[in-house]
Amino acid sequence: MRTLEDKVAVITGGTSGIGARTAEVFVAEGAKVVIAGRRQDRGEKLAGKLGHAASFIRTDVSIEADVKAMIDHAVDRFGRLDCLMNNAGRSSQYAAIADVDLAQFDAVIAVHLRAVLAGMKYAAQVMAVQGTGSIITVSSVNGFRAGLGEHYYSAAKAASIHLTRCAAMELGEKGIRVNTISPGMIATGAFGKFVGMQSDEADDHPEYAEAAIGSVVTRWQPLQCVGHVDDIAQAALFLASDASRFVTGHNLVVDGGISAGWPIAAARPDRELFFRTIQASVSAHSALSTAAYRETKASGEGGSC
Repeated sequence: MRTLEDKVAVITGGTSGIGARTAEVFVAEGAKVVIAGRRQDRGEKLAGKLGHAASFIRTDVSIEADVKAMIDHAVDRFGRLDCLMNNAGRSSQYAAIADVDLAQFDAVIAVHLRAVLAGMKYAAQVMAVQGTGSIITVSSVNGFRAGLGEHYYSAAKAASIHLTRCAAMELGEKGIRVNTISPGMIATGAFGKFVGMQSDEADDHPEYAEAAIGSVVTRWQPLQCVGHVDDIAQAALFLASDASRFVTGHNLVVDGGISAGWPIAAARPDRELFFRTIQASVSAHSALSTAAYRETKASGEGGSC
């Protein structure tokens, strides 16, 4: 029996990247999947490729009515809802605190946090009646490690992790599990969009992101491989399945170790510099102490025991 046999899932941001690959994995494992996204041509093409087990609905997750319609579509089409994967995202730009654009901040929050809460709201109404369900939100290592991501995105992702914990405490008694996945650097079109590429072009060329990640991975990440969309899809498969029946309120970090600390290749030169410097300081201090002692002895001021 396949892992998700007879389960129904909704995946937002399902037209490309992590969402599209997760839809493929879920269908292969027996699930019926609703692909939700704004790009109708890409969504319908993917649903057609996946066959009768998939359905596309055009959805802007920043609009509450669209989120409700998305959940209603899943129930109307497939009869139930076992998993919601909040995966939709949008690019945002770096801005110094003194230069933040609050309208842009609101737009990022609308997709990365407000939409997550809206998804939980409508999914929970269905899942509570069933007495079972799994809600998965794709967060980021930027939600708990500062300095790598920009302010709007990082703040929204941090909030989504805590919202997940709060929701898990309430919804557990209804049989609903609520978890997050925090990817590290994954080769998707998101990085291309960040530097101004058109969405379709960026999504069609994840190799641009792979090259960029590969240029820094040895200094940032202890595992020396580049993360791919399948790494996150497999984590989502675990959290959607009964294999994770005792897991809730958890943030599953899938980042090659980037959030655990500095890889030894990056830390080694600084560690060596640190110890050379302290040894030099100790040696210099010892030399001064010895010289001072000899001077004292020579002047006869030291006394004797």
